[in-house]
Amino acid sequence: MKNKFTTMKRKVIKMNEYNFNIEEIEDGSGNMLPTPAPKKPTKHIGLKIAASLMAMAFVSAGSIGIYSQIIDKPQNNNTQLSESVSESSNQAVKAENMGMLNNENDSTKVLDTEEIVEKVLPSVVGIESEFSMPEEYQNSFFGFGMMQQEQQQNPVGTGTGVVISQDGYIVTNAHVIYDSEHGYGLASKISVLLNDNSTNEAEVIGYDVDCDLAVLKIEAENLTAAEFGSSDELRLGESVTAIGNPLGFDLMNTVTKGIVSGLNRSITINDKSMNLIQTDAAINSGNSGGPLINKYGQVIGINSSKLSSTYGSASIEGIGFAIPSDETTAIVKDLMEFGYVTGKPQLGITCQNVTETISQMYNMPVGVYIVEVTPDGAADKVGLKSGDILIKADGKEITTSDELNAQKNLHKAGEEMELTFVRNGEEHTTTITLDEITKTAD
Repeated sequence: MKNKFTTMKRKVIKMNEYNFNIEEIEDGSGNMLPTPAPKKPTKHIGLKIAASLMAMAFVSAGSIGIYSQIIDKPQNNNTQLSESVSESSNQAVKAENMGMLNNENDSTKVLDTEEIVEKVLPSVVGIESEFSMPEEYQNSFFGFGMMQQEQQQNPVGTGTGVVISQDGYIVTNAHVIYDSEHGYGLASKISVLLNDNSTNEAEVIGYDVDCDLAVLKIEAENLTAAEFGSSDELRLGESVTAIGNPLGFDLMNTVTKGIVSGLNRSITINDKSMNLIQTDAAINSGNSGGPLINKYGQVIGINSSKLSSTYGSASIEGIGFAIPSDETTAIVKDLMEFGYVTGKPQLGITCQNVTETISQMYNMPVGVYIVEVTPDGAADKVGLKSGDILIKADGKEITTSDELNAQKNLHKAGEEMELTFVRNGEEHTTTITLDEITKTAD
């Protein structure tokens, strides 16, 4: 299906030694065109608003743009975290209130597909995110012949989520509520459509774009929390079921069936490596954030992306990926208790790439130019300064900030990392102890 709102977009990812194109799961609008925003979501919102988000829009903690002339607007090295988290929402949540954190009665009976759906469907929700149009776009035309009034509508997209507590906590993908690709950032309004067709406005408790997970909270009681199983116990070839809202709420609660096609798949997207479950269960735009379910009716993954393109003469179909439940549980605990994922490292710098062109024009070495150093941060503590150019990390040559971040992300907060930099034409090497990214980081 293709119209002015639903042009699929692809990104190159690396899997093993090959390059593939990944279809953005939650993006049906390649140019993030605005869609008419309804007053509130209903079960018949329709395909027009479907898939207007970016799937797997993983941006590492130090994502850096390119030069504009010499130095463009720098991006900070720290993880984006919710600006709307209230103090009360950041308090630790007792594990006994959460279905995914305390499954005392884990199922051991193998269920047929109908039983699986009957068990899990009440825990699956629809998520509608409305994004505020960036100011620079509000008075400009998108594409050819688009009406002025259409431009000023806020982009809206849909996704899927899973209820994890009776009192309204929900897990979904970060890219369902946060757009990194087009600069929309965190959604200005998020609504949750429950299985009984009731609608609730959601609060963001926390999210992490690198892990692609988010926790939402709605004011509700007596919800059906999904039972989570252990992804570590999955076996290759085991049957799995996916439930979600492909292409919007007109197709809400679509059930697809498949098997575990691969385990611990190391997939790199935007230089962020993730270990994911591979499945051939159909996962399409709008399924993002929905459950991948094992034969016991337990959620063992959060669906996030798929591959659907061509490589050489081979056609690629039926390759979807889900975030393992064991990893999801740990991340959700952090997001609920702290508002951020603990243990993630940061250098404490804001920087830009020095390209070959810039290098030749300004007689600089190719590498990563430090624009600003965070006071009392990791880099500041070892004496790194604005104007230094990083050229190696752990002895490995780096030419871009993405390469720097990829090397940094091999470490945890508190670990040491060796950096080689050029200052005033001279090469120096220092060892830096990485700080932890927290919600209070700038």
